[in-house]
Amino acid sequence: MTSNFSTNHVDILSFAQHVDLPQAEAFFAKSYTVKKYRDALHVDMPKGQLFIFDYGVLVAWGINAAKKQQVQAELLKLSVNVHAEHWDHYSFKLHDVTEADAILPSVIMSNDKPTLPSTDVLVLLSISHAFAQSSKLELFEAKALKTIADNRYLTQTLANTGNIPLSRKKLAKLRGQLFQAKSDIMLNFSLLDTPEFFWEHPLLEGHYLNLAKYLELTPRIELLNLKLQTIHELFEMLAAEQNHKHSSFLEWIIIILIAVEIVLFFTH
Repeated sequence: MTSNFSTNHVDILSFAQHVDLPQAEAFFAKSYTVKKYRDALHVDMPKGQLFIFDYGVLVAWGINAAKKQQVQAELLKLSVNVHAEHWDHYSFKLHDVTEADAILPSVIMSNDKPTLPSTDVLVLLSISHAFAQSSKLELFEAKALKTIADNRYLTQTLANTGNIPLSRKKLAKLRGQLFQAKSDIMLNFSLLDTPEFFWEHPLLEGHYLNLAKYLELTPRIELLNLKLQTIHELFEMLAAEQNHKHSSFLEWIIIILIAVEIVLFFTH
Protein backbone atom coordinates (compact mmCIF):
# COMPACT_ATOMS: atom_id res chain seq x y z
CA MET A 1 0.00 0.00 0.00
CA THR A 2 1.30 3.41 -0.92
CA SER A 3 0.53 6.52 1.12
CA ASN A 4 -1.04 8.06 -2.01
CA PHE A 5 -4.14 5.83 -1.69
CA SER A 6 -6.77 5.04 0.93
CA THR A 7 -7.05 1.43 -0.27
CA ASN A 8 -5.23 -0.91 -2.61
CA HIS A 9 -8.29 -1.40 -4.81
CA VAL A 10 -9.12 -0.17 -8.28
CA ASP A 11 -12.87 -0.08 -8.85
CA ILE A 12 -14.48 0.22 -12.29
CA LEU A 13 -18.08 1.35 -12.55
CA SER A 14 -20.13 1.37 -15.76
CA PHE A 15 -23.30 3.35 -15.16
CA ALA A 16 -24.47 5.44 -18.15
CA GLN A 17 -24.24 5.95 -21.89
CA HIS A 18 -22.73 9.41 -21.56
CA VAL A 19 -21.35 11.78 -18.91
CA ASP A 20 -21.24 15.55 -19.35
CA LEU A 21 -17.50 16.01 -18.74
CA PRO A 22 -17.55 19.85 -18.81
CA GLN A 23 -20.12 19.88 -16.01
CA ALA A 24 -18.25 17.18 -14.11
CA GLU A 25 -15.05 19.19 -14.48
CA ALA A 26 -16.75 22.31 -13.13
CA PHE A 27 -18.14 20.43 -10.16
CA PHE A 28 -14.98 18.59 -9.09
CA ALA A 29 -12.76 21.62 -9.72
CA LYS A 30 -14.44 23.29 -6.72
CA SER A 31 -12.69 20.85 -4.39
CA TYR A 32 -9.92 19.08 -6.29
CA THR A 33 -7.35 19.49 -9.03
CA VAL A 34 -8.79 18.27 -12.33
CA LYS A 35 -7.48 17.89 -15.86
CA LYS A 36 -9.15 16.85 -19.11
CA TYR A 37 -7.53 14.23 -21.37
CA ARG A 38 -9.63 13.92 -24.54
CA ASP A 39 -12.49 11.58 -23.50
CA ALA A 40 -11.40 11.30 -19.85
CA LEU A 41 -11.38 13.61 -16.85
CA HIS A 42 -8.74 13.13 -14.16
CA VAL A 43 -9.60 14.10 -10.59
CA ASP A 44 -6.63 14.23 -8.22
CA MET A 45 -7.92 13.41 -4.74
CA PRO A 46 -5.96 13.52 -1.45
CA LYS A 47 -6.04 9.74 -1.11
CA GLY A 48 -6.72 8.39 -4.58
CA GLN A 49 -7.15 9.07 -8.26
CA LEU A 50 -10.34 9.22 -10.31
CA PHE A 51 -10.73 8.87 -14.07
CA ILE A 52 -14.16 9.66 -15.50
CA PHE A 53 -14.76 8.61 -19.11
CA ASP A 54 -17.36 10.42 -21.17
CA TYR A 55 -18.94 7.12 -22.24
CA GLY A 56 -20.20 6.49 -18.72
CA VAL A 57 -17.41 4.68 -16.91
CA LEU A 58 -15.62 5.61 -13.68
CA VAL A 59 -12.24 4.14 -12.72
CA ALA A 60 -11.34 4.83 -9.09
CA TRP A 61 -7.85 4.09 -7.77
CA GLY A 62 -7.48 3.73 -4.00
CA ILE A 63 -10.73 5.56 -3.15
CA ASN A 64 -12.57 4.56 0.02
CA ALA A 65 -16.19 3.36 -0.13
CA ALA A 66 -17.77 6.54 1.27
CA LYS A 67 -16.01 8.79 -1.25
CA LYS A 68 -16.91 6.46 -4.13
CA GLN A 69 -20.58 6.69 -3.20
CA GLN A 70 -20.39 10.49 -3.16
CA VAL A 71 -18.71 10.60 -6.56
CA GLN A 72 -21.18 8.09 -8.02
CA ALA A 73 -24.18 10.06 -6.76
CA GLU A 74 -22.88 13.26 -8.34
CA LEU A 75 -22.03 11.62 -11.67
CA LEU A 76 -25.53 10.18 -11.98
CA LYS A 77 -26.86 13.75 -11.98
CA LEU A 78 -24.56 14.60 -14.90
CA SER A 79 -25.29 11.52 -17.01
CA VAL A 80 -27.49 10.63 -19.97
CA ASN A 81 -29.26 7.25 -20.32
CA VAL A 82 -28.29 5.88 -16.93
CA HIS A 83 -28.40 2.07 -16.82
CA ALA A 84 -28.03 -0.58 -14.12
CA GLU A 85 -24.64 -0.12 -12.54
CA HIS A 86 -21.92 -2.70 -13.07
CA TRP A 87 -18.83 -2.87 -10.84
CA ASP A 88 -15.50 -4.60 -11.38
CA HIS A 89 -12.96 -4.74 -8.57
CA TYR A 90 -9.23 -5.51 -8.55
CA SER A 91 -6.51 -5.34 -5.90
CA PHE A 92 -3.32 -3.67 -7.07
CA LYS A 93 0.20 -3.25 -5.77
CA LEU A 94 3.11 -1.01 -6.63
CA HIS A 95 6.27 -2.56 -8.03
CA ASP A 96 8.87 -2.97 -5.29
CA VAL A 97 12.18 -1.83 -6.77
CA THR A 98 14.01 -4.06 -4.29
CA GLU A 99 12.54 -7.12 -6.01
CA ALA A 100 14.47 -6.55 -9.23
CA ASP A 101 17.35 -4.52 -10.53
CA ALA A 102 15.37 -3.01 -13.39
CA ILE A 103 12.29 -0.83 -13.19
CA LEU A 104 9.11 -2.66 -14.09
CA PRO A 105 8.56 -1.68 -17.77
CA SER A 106 4.78 -2.01 -17.75
CA VAL A 107 1.76 -3.16 -15.80
CA ILE A 108 1.72 -6.88 -15.06
CA MET A 109 -1.52 -8.78 -14.39
CA SER A 110 -1.37 -11.98 -12.39
CA ASN A 111 -4.44 -13.71 -10.92
CA ASP A 112 -6.48 -10.57 -11.59
CA LYS A 113 -4.07 -8.45 -9.57
CA PRO A 114 -2.24 -5.66 -11.42
CA THR A 115 1.28 -4.73 -10.39
CA LEU A 116 1.88 -1.10 -11.33
CA PRO A 117 5.21 0.22 -12.63
CA SER A 118 4.42 3.54 -10.93
CA THR A 119 1.54 5.69 -9.73
CA ASP A 120 2.20 8.38 -12.31
CA VAL A 121 -1.10 9.88 -13.47
CA LEU A 122 -0.51 9.12 -17.15
CA VAL A 123 0.44 5.52 -16.36
CA LEU A 124 -2.76 5.09 -14.33
CA LEU A 125 -4.78 6.68 -17.13
CA SER A 126 -3.25 4.33 -19.71
CA ILE A 127 -4.25 1.34 -17.61
CA SER A 128 -7.65 2.84 -16.81
CA HIS A 129 -8.48 3.06 -20.53
CA ALA A 130 -8.28 -0.73 -20.82
CA PHE A 131 -10.30 -1.29 -17.64
CA ALA A 132 -12.99 1.16 -18.82
CA GLN A 133 -13.25 -0.41 -22.28
CA SER A 134 -13.51 -3.89 -20.78
CA SER A 135 -16.36 -2.75 -18.55
CA LYS A 136 -18.21 -1.15 -21.47
CA LEU A 137 -17.58 -4.19 -23.66
CA GLU A 138 -19.11 -6.39 -20.97
CA LEU A 139 -22.27 -4.28 -21.17
CA PHE A 140 -22.41 -4.68 -24.97
CA GLU A 141 -21.81 -8.44 -24.66
CA ALA A 142 -24.68 -8.83 -22.20
CA LYS A 143 -27.03 -6.75 -24.36
CA ALA A 144 -26.23 -8.72 -27.52
CA LEU A 145 -26.54 -12.07 -25.71
CA LYS A 146 -29.90 -11.12 -24.19
CA THR A 147 -31.22 -9.95 -27.57
CA ILE A 148 -30.26 -13.25 -29.19
CA ALA A 149 -31.65 -15.33 -26.30
CA ASP A 150 -34.95 -13.43 -26.27
CA ASN A 151 -35.47 -14.04 -29.99
CA ARG A 152 -34.03 -17.54 -30.39
CA TYR A 153 -37.52 -19.03 -30.43
CA LEU A 154 -38.19 -17.34 -33.78
CA THR A 155 -35.71 -19.49 -35.71
CA GLN A 156 -36.97 -22.64 -33.94
CA THR A 157 -40.58 -21.75 -34.77
CA LEU A 158 -39.68 -21.07 -38.39
CA ALA A 159 -37.82 -24.39 -38.62
CA ASN A 160 -40.73 -26.35 -37.11
CA THR A 161 -43.69 -24.70 -38.83
CA GLY A 162 -42.31 -22.92 -41.88
CA ASN A 163 -43.62 -19.55 -40.72
CA ILE A 164 -43.70 -17.22 -37.75
CA PRO A 165 -47.27 -16.95 -36.36
CA LEU A 166 -47.13 -13.23 -35.59
CA SER A 167 -49.03 -10.34 -37.07
CA ARG A 168 -47.29 -7.87 -39.33
CA LYS A 169 -47.48 -5.27 -36.56
CA LYS A 170 -45.77 -7.56 -34.05
CA LEU A 171 -43.14 -8.49 -36.61
CA ALA A 172 -42.50 -4.79 -37.24
CA LYS A 173 -42.11 -4.20 -33.48
CA LEU A 174 -39.66 -7.08 -33.18
CA ARG A 175 -37.65 -5.73 -36.11
CA GLY A 176 -37.58 -2.36 -34.39
CA GLN A 177 -36.30 -3.90 -31.15
CA LEU A 178 -33.56 -5.81 -32.96
CA PHE A 179 -32.55 -2.73 -34.92
CA GLN A 180 -32.41 -0.62 -31.75
CA ALA A 181 -30.31 -3.19 -29.89
CA LYS A 182 -27.85 -3.44 -32.76
CA SER A 183 -27.74 0.33 -33.27
CA ASP A 184 -27.12 1.00 -29.58
CA ILE A 185 -24.02 -1.17 -29.78
CA MET A 186 -22.82 -0.07 -33.22
CA LEU A 187 -23.12 3.64 -32.43
CA ASN A 188 -20.74 3.14 -29.51
CA PHE A 189 -18.50 0.53 -31.14
CA SER A 190 -15.75 3.08 -31.76
CA LEU A 191 -15.27 3.28 -27.98
CA LEU A 192 -13.50 -0.08 -28.26
CA ASP A 193 -10.81 1.24 -30.63
CA THR A 194 -7.36 2.11 -29.33
CA PRO A 195 -7.95 5.42 -27.50
CA GLU A 196 -6.84 8.62 -29.22
CA PHE A 197 -4.99 9.49 -26.00
CA PHE A 198 -2.11 7.33 -27.23
CA TRP A 199 -1.66 9.46 -30.35
CA GLU A 200 -0.16 12.06 -28.05
CA HIS A 201 1.46 9.57 -25.65
CA PRO A 202 2.67 6.63 -27.78
CA LEU A 203 5.28 5.56 -25.21
CA LEU A 204 2.47 4.77 -22.77
CA GLU A 205 0.56 2.51 -25.14
CA GLY A 206 2.41 -0.57 -23.89
CA HIS A 207 0.63 -0.33 -20.53
CA TYR A 208 -2.73 -0.26 -22.30
CA LEU A 209 -1.87 -3.11 -24.68
CA ASN A 210 -0.59 -5.38 -21.90
CA LEU A 211 -3.77 -5.03 -19.91
CA ALA A 212 -5.98 -5.19 -23.04
CA LYS A 213 -4.35 -8.52 -23.89
CA TYR A 214 -4.93 -9.87 -20.38
CA LEU A 215 -8.57 -8.74 -20.48
CA GLU A 216 -8.90 -10.36 -23.94
CA LEU A 217 -10.39 -7.24 -25.50
CA THR A 218 -9.61 -8.23 -29.10
CA PRO A 219 -11.13 -11.78 -29.05
CA ARG A 220 -14.13 -10.48 -27.11
CA ILE A 221 -14.69 -7.76 -29.72
CA GLU A 222 -14.48 -10.39 -32.47
CA LEU A 223 -17.04 -12.52 -30.63
CA LEU A 224 -19.28 -9.48 -30.20
CA ASN A 225 -19.10 -8.94 -33.97
CA LEU A 226 -20.37 -12.49 -34.48
CA LYS A 227 -23.25 -11.82 -32.10
CA LEU A 228 -24.09 -8.64 -33.98
CA GLN A 229 -24.10 -10.66 -37.20
CA THR A 230 -26.57 -13.10 -35.61
CA ILE A 231 -28.80 -10.18 -34.63
CA HIS A 232 -28.57 -8.89 -38.21
CA GLU A 233 -29.61 -12.30 -39.55
CA LEU A 234 -32.60 -12.35 -37.19
CA PHE A 235 -33.50 -8.89 -38.43
CA GLU A 236 -33.30 -10.02 -42.07
CA MET A 237 -35.36 -13.13 -41.32
CA LEU A 238 -38.12 -11.03 -39.77
CA ALA A 239 -37.99 -8.62 -42.71
CA ALA A 240 -38.46 -11.52 -45.15
CA GLU A 241 -41.33 -12.94 -43.09
CA GLN A 242 -42.99 -9.53 -42.87
CA ASN A 243 -42.68 -9.06 -46.64
CA HIS A 244 -44.11 -12.54 -47.18
CA LYS A 245 -47.13 -11.77 -44.98
CA HIS A 246 -47.65 -8.48 -46.80
CA SER A 247 -47.48 -10.21 -50.19
CA SER A 248 -49.93 -12.87 -49.00
CA PHE A 249 -52.27 -10.15 -47.78
CA LEU A 250 -52.18 -8.43 -51.18
CA GLU A 251 -52.75 -11.75 -52.94
CA TRP A 252 -55.86 -12.41 -50.86
CA ILE A 253 -57.16 -8.92 -51.62
CA ILE A 254 -56.69 -9.57 -55.34
CA ILE A 255 -58.41 -12.98 -55.08
CA ILE A 256 -61.35 -11.45 -53.20
CA LEU A 257 -61.66 -8.60 -55.71
CA ILE A 258 -61.62 -11.08 -58.62
CA ALA A 259 -64.26 -13.21 -56.87
CA VAL A 260 -66.45 -10.15 -56.28
CA GLU A 261 -66.07 -9.11 -59.92
CA ILE A 262 -67.07 -12.61 -61.08
CA VAL A 263 -70.12 -12.61 -58.83
CA LEU A 264 -71.16 -9.18 -60.06
CA PHE A 265 -70.66 -10.27 -63.68
CA PHE A 266 -72.92 -13.30 -63.35
CA THR A 267 -75.59 -11.50 -61.28
CA HIS A 268 -75.96 -8.91 -63.99
